[in-house]
Amino acid sequence: MAPTIFLYVIGILLVLVGLVGLVIPVLPGAPLMFLGILAVAWADGFARIGTAGLVITGAIAALILIADYVAGVVGAKAFGSSWWGLLGAFLGMIVGFPMGLPGLIFGPIVGAIVLEYLKDPDFKRAGKVGLGTLVGFILGTAVKYALAFVLIGVTLLFYFF
Repeated sequence: MAPTIFLYVIGILLVLVGLVGLVIPVLPGAPLMFLGILAVAWADGFARIGTAGLVITGAIAALILIADYVAGVVGAKAFGSSWWGLLGAFLGMIVGFPMGLPGLIFGPIVGAIVLEYLKDPDFKRAGKVGLGTLVGFILGTAVKYALAFVLIGVTLLFYFF
């Protein structure tokens, strides 16, 4: 009985930490959520969430990962970013990491603007690329959370029905 309760608690905690990880790039949100679902499935011997449920939830978790990587690039590219701007966004995320959530949000924007400006000294264009990075982050986060709630909903369907 105790190992079962432990697996349920660990599973729920992993899903909750995974939800936080969808915003904080250091935490692998989707994999943590999937591991949480796996722990819950394991708790009852995979009776409610079996192979089909794990394959479907795993596929949704993979879509979350894809959305995470694609959104920022698509946002920046849609606003005219070069590879310099994309590199700046990546480096800005690394530099912004020690500053917490504000650094993780604004670091990529500043990084994209700075490197795009160094490539082509047109501040209006560089600012547009920074805006695209922000739009990509916001839209990507919205898509990730929408998919995360689909993931949770599908899990609940498998568990209770």
